[in-house]
Amino acid sequence: MRQLTVTIPDDFYETFINFLKRVPDVSINENVENEIPLWQQEMVLERMKNAKPEDFISREDFENKMDKKWLK
Repeated sequence: MRQLTVTIPDDFYETFINFLKRVPDVSINENVENEIPLWQQEMVLERMKNAKPEDFISREDFENKMDKKWLK
């Protein structure tokens, strides 16, 4: 037996699950513990869209800033 991870559009989810339920010997594990809510995904995308280049810092600058803050 094999395992498969599938990414599908939200509006097709119910149809897809109903189809799989009819397939013999298929078990469906709906792991939602790590799922990011849609509202949060939209919020992040909106913030990314509105971000300006001057809002970003390099990874090195970020690491230095965190070192100063946490490794006093």
